[in-house]
Amino acid sequence: MINGELHHQIDKLWTEFWTGGITNPLMVIEQISFLMFARVLDIRETREEYKAGKTKRPFRRIFSDEEQDLRWSQFKNVIPADEMLKLVRDRVFPHFKNVAVDGTQFGEYMKEAQLMIQKPSLLVSAVNMIDKLPLTEGDTKGDLY
Repeated sequence: MINGELHHQIDKLWTEFWTGGITNPLMVIEQISFLMFARVLDIRETREEYKAGKTKRPFRRIFSDEEQDLRWSQFKNVIPADEMLKLVRDRVFPHFKNVAVDGTQFGEYMKEAQLMIQKPSLLVSAVNMIDKLPLTEGDTKGDLY
């Protein structure tokens, strides 16, 4: 269930998009979803790396050695805003198409993913806010919607 603090964080995120020039509610939901997906991919990869380290078993990587800079943990707060916008728009979002499963509804949705955020400051702010959301606890993603 969404609590007061989480509700406040989500309201603040919506306000950030609104003041950043993205006022269509469906587009806001879509962009937040895409960014949450980027974070969840990194969380999943980190978990799998940990398990592989403990069990010494290989796993199917989401990010190749050459794609490590596409991980949420790598681009958040590490590169300047203008560079982050370019990286996320030109490389992270196209990467979604590679990890989406063809023939699934999710795959169909992700193959057309586009970053509609045009302002570097809005992207940095959204990334910072989404980074604070407890996406791995309970059904936070469901509560958000």
